[in-house]
Amino acid sequence: MRNTRFGKCLFCVIALASWTISPQVRASESETAELRLHIASPKSGKFRAVPAVIWLEPAPGTPALPFAPQRHFTLLQKDRMFVPHLQVIPVGAVVQFPNADPFFHNVFSLFEGKRFDLGLYEAGSTKSVTFSREGVSYIFCNIHPEMSAVVLALRTPLYAVADESNSFILRNIPPGDYSLHVWIEGVPQSFLDQDTRRLHFAFGVTDLGQLAAPVSRTGSMSHTNEFGKPYTPDPHSIY
Repeated sequence: MRNTRFGKCLFCVIALASWTISPQVRASESETAELRLHIASPKSGKFRAVPAVIWLEPAPGTPALPFAPQRHFTLLQKDRMFVPHLQVIPVGAVVQFPNADPFFHNVFSLFEGKRFDLGLYEAGSTKSVTFSREGVSYIFCNIHPEMSAVVLALRTPLYAVADESNSFILRNIPPGDYSLHVWIEGVPQSFLDQDTRRLHFAFGVTDLGQLAAPVSRTGSMSHTNEFGKPYTPDPHSIY
């Protein structure tokens, strides 16, 4: 017997964002469930693919799944870029930051996921950080303001990253009760955290329809340097 129930809405219905929910559950021979969701811009017209992640936190009484055993990841600095731009890792994993550029970099994060400052380090060297707590860490270089990346540390492997069409498909969900969380780059986390959505999964496919969000169309992340001040270009810099 299929059973899909919904709790409180993840987002309040306000002018800038709202859920358009079209639940569709179909029978499946699988013993797991599948979740689908699409990000839609509240304005007309198309918008860029935006880095975004959804994940499910098991409620009390629903067993938690372990992450895969990989505990080391790499965020490469190359051509004044972080590659990849977005990484989802398990809590406690180590991320290495090798410098593959022929000049200095400085990697820092002052956000709630993990606060750190790796200092100035030269070409060909590498430093690493252990992400010991759950959360979103925005990564920047204190020398090059155009460089940015995101590391999302989770305690659950039940997550999905948005594809090029801004859609999520999260498969192999064990039956049970979960809280659905959403992160979208450029959307204030305080807005995303306004509420949580409780979902019950049995078997089959649950389609939550569209989520309208105030997604940035510029693709840029505005930020200050590690001291909270604007970047000051130095025409004589060797970096």
